[in-house]
Amino acid sequence: MTPSTEPGHGAGHPFEDWALDPAVRHLNHGSYGAVPRAALAAQQALRTEMDAGPDPWFRGLPERVAHARTRLARYLRTPPEDLALVANASAGVSAVLGSITLPPDSEVLLTDHAYGAVVWAVERAARRAGARVRTVHVPLSATAEEITARVGAALAAGPVSLLVVDQITSATARVFPVADLVEAAHSAGARVLVDGAHGPGMLADPLAHAGAADYWVGNLHKWPCTPRGTGALVARGPLAQELYPVVDSWGAPEPFPQRFDHQGTADLTAWLAAPEALEFIERRYGWDAARARMTRLADEAQRTLAAALGRTGDLAALAACAAPAMRLVPLPAGLAADQEAAHALQRRVSARTGCDVACTTWNGRGFLRLSAHLYNDPADYAHLAELLPACLAECRAGTETTAHAHAPGAQAADAAHGDAHAHAPGAHVDAQD
Repeated sequence: MTPSTEPGHGAGHPFEDWALDPAVRHLNHGSYGAVPRAALAAQQALRTEMDAGPDPWFRGLPERVAHARTRLARYLRTPPEDLALVANASAGVSAVLGSITLPPDSEVLLTDHAYGAVVWAVERAARRAGARVRTVHVPLSATAEEITARVGAALAAGPVSLLVVDQITSATARVFPVADLVEAAHSAGARVLVDGAHGPGMLADPLAHAGAADYWVGNLHKWPCTPRGTGALVARGPLAQELYPVVDSWGAPEPFPQRFDHQGTADLTAWLAAPEALEFIERRYGWDAARARMTRLADEAQRTLAAALGRTGDLAALAACAAPAMRLVPLPAGLAADQEAAHALQRRVSARTGCDVACTTWNGRGFLRLSAHLYNDPADYAHLAELLPACLAECRAGTETTAHAHAPGAQAADAAHGDAHAHAPGAHVDAQD
């Protein structure tokens, strides 16, 4: 299939399988996902049924959720009795942290690649329990062996009761050696909660990759392309029976995971339609072939954008542990140095280029985080590469002007010229929440 140079790609292109705006190049799948038309149609049919007969719908909903959960467990290669459905990975993290008991004066261990909302949830849980949070620095260039060594040393240094670790990091697109980290944590007497938000779809078997983790949470609305609001919480054995939903409903007396199947009058059509998305991609493309295509495209996208920005020399340091379908390209110094600046830059690049992208920040460094999915092709990234250098040059000029405006003695001079600099609120986030 010959890629088109125009957004939308023309009839017959995989883009047509998704309900995406054809006037935009969608290069940020990792944040919010995209849903195939087939799954949206299935969800709409379910909503119509729900609204036509609320009484029979909600009375029979737990059984339908259990059936969908069984089909989703098959995709994740885990027994259905080990899997509960949740709204997203952050909801799964909150369910775990709200259910377990952290010993007073113990530590919860994170890395400095952890997702922001997860960090906040861990900090709040630690405060409630009288525990402490400790963060391990992991360099971007770290190999799997180096990551394991750093986390292992941190585990040995203190009374760690819980390790919370990413499977694939959000802002930095790194794959962590989770199974090895789990083994090290268990040897130190700590439980492990794996944030696998990006694992499903990118990894063929994310739960096997997580080894003997005590708790694993993952999003299905990201790379597997299910309707948004679909996530999974996996726990095994006696530990699973400690877990309860964030909101208790009529399933509270039931065992895990059945107690999660009862969510009152919540619209759970996303959960029921989720298997259609997974099965559609398998029928249309095949999941193994889809993953291989996404990885090849991510490689090409990174090379294309790095060459356009003159950053090809930086790629070797980012090669270790790179995520299969996400890649980083360093931005020029001074851009996206914090979350507010990254958010503002992301919106400016989108407006200037017609490409939805992710600008991330980590330890004061800004990056373009590229995603590659089935509806993308090389022409998407070539288009961004053509327009991005001039866009970033404009942004750097604006940044330098702003810095001058805040320099001592500069404000009065700028006021005489009526200069004003707007700062967009907010920060780059993924839809893990």
